[in-house]
Amino acid sequence: MTGKPRLSLLRIIEMNIGFFGLQFSFGLQQANMGPIYGFLGADEATMPLLWLAGPMTGLIIQPIVGAMSDRTSSRLGRRTPYFLIGAVICTLALFAMPYSSTLWMAASLLWILDAGNNITMEPYRAYVADRLAADQRSTGFLTQSAFTGLAQTLSYLAPSLLTAFVARDVLDANGIPVIVRIAFIIGAILSISTIVWSVWRVPELPLDEAERAEMASKPLTVRATFAEIGAALRDMPRPMKQLAAAMLCQWYAMFAYWQYITFAVGRSIYGTSDPASAAFREATLTTQQAGALYNFIAFLGALALIPVVARFGARHVHAVCLAASGAAMLMIPGASTPLALFVLMLGIGIGWAGMMGNTYVMLADCIPPARNGIYMGIFNLFIVIPMLIQTLTMPLIYRPLLGGDPRHVLILGGVLMLAGALATLLVDAGHRQPREQGLATG
Repeated sequence: MTGKPRLSLLRIIEMNIGFFGLQFSFGLQQANMGPIYGFLGADEATMPLLWLAGPMTGLIIQPIVGAMSDRTSSRLGRRTPYFLIGAVICTLALFAMPYSSTLWMAASLLWILDAGNNITMEPYRAYVADRLAADQRSTGFLTQSAFTGLAQTLSYLAPSLLTAFVARDVLDANGIPVIVRIAFIIGAILSISTIVWSVWRVPELPLDEAERAEMASKPLTVRATFAEIGAALRDMPRPMKQLAAAMLCQWYAMFAYWQYITFAVGRSIYGTSDPASAAFREATLTTQQAGALYNFIAFLGALALIPVVARFGARHVHAVCLAASGAAMLMIPGASTPLALFVLMLGIGIGWAGMMGNTYVMLADCIPPARNGIYMGIFNLFIVIPMLIQTLTMPLIYRPLLGGDPRHVLILGGVLMLAGALATLLVDAGHRQPREQGLATG
C-alpha cells in the first residue's frame, strides 16, 4: 500500500509507547524469574524447564492471534482489541507474581503472564507495519527497539533503585525480596496505561473498501484461521525462510544468557552458588544493574542505528550487532569485578538493539501487507522454537557437556551469536534500498 499518511517522529514515538509497558513486563521476567526460582529452591540444571511458558505460549498463541488480527474488523480496529486484552492479562499476572509461595505457583503465573504478552506482541508489530510507509518502517521498528531498551533498563534497575526506600534484605515469608514485589506492581500499572495511551493517540487506519471486501471473503472462524496459517507457511517468502538460521542461533544464546547470567556472576565475581546467601542477593542486584546498562545501551544504540541502517542496510548492520554480542558473552566468564562486567554490556546492548529492531526491518521488507499479522505471528516461531530447543536441551547438556557451570553456558551463547552473525549475511533482505512489502519471492 503506497498511500499511507506519513507520521511525524513524535507520532511514531507515541504509537510505540505501549511497547514500553510491554517490554517493562518482559524485563521484569528476564531480571527476576531466575532469582525468584532460586529463592524458591529450583535446581540449576532443570531450571530452564520452568521457563517453558514463554516459548510454549508464543508457539501456540502468536500465529493464531496474528492470523485472527488480519481478519478482525471492529470499532477499535484490527489489532487494538488484542493489545487491550493482552494488557489486562499481563497486568493481573504481574500483580500476583511476587506473591508466589511455591515453584509451581510462580511457573503457573509465568504461563499466564506470557500468554498476555504474546497476545499483545505480534499484533503490535503488525500495527506498526500497517501504519507506516515503506521508508518509515525502519524508524518505526528501531523506535520500538529503543523503547525495549529504555523499558528494560528501568525494569532491571527498579529493584536497585527501590533499595533507597526498602532494604535489600527485607524478605517476605517466601524468601522473595520486598523490592521485587514493588517492582512488579509498578510493571502492572505501566502494562495497561501505556497501551491505552498509544491506541488513543495514534489509532489504526480505517480499512479501505478493497480491504473490507477481502476481509469479508475470509471469515473469522477457527477453520479459516488455521487454513490461513497453513497457506501462509506454504507461501512464506524466501528471505523469511533464510532468517530462520540466524534467529535460531541468536535466540538460543539470549535465552540461555537470561537464565544463567545471575548464577554465572555469583560464581565469577562473588564466589557463591548458594541462592539463599547474601552474596547471591548481591550478585542478583549486580546482574540487574548490568542488565539495566545493556538495555540503556540498546536504547541509545537503536536510535543511533536509524541513520546507520538507512545507509548500510539492516542485514550488514545486524551481523555486526550479533558479532559484538557474541564477543561480549565469550568474555563475561573472565570478568572478575562488577566494572569489568559493566564494560562488556556494551556488546550485549548493541546485539540486543539489533535483535529487537533490525530483524523486523528485514522481515517487513519481504512480507505482503495483507498478511502482516500472520507473518509477524509466524516469525515469532523463529524466536520461540529456539527458546523451546534451549529449554529442552540445556538440562541434558548442563552437567555432562558444560560441567554444571553457568559460565560455560555463556561461552556457548557467545559461539552461537557469532554463528548467527554469519548466517545473517546470507539473508536476501534488509538491503540499503527498502522494498515495498511483498516483493520478495517465495
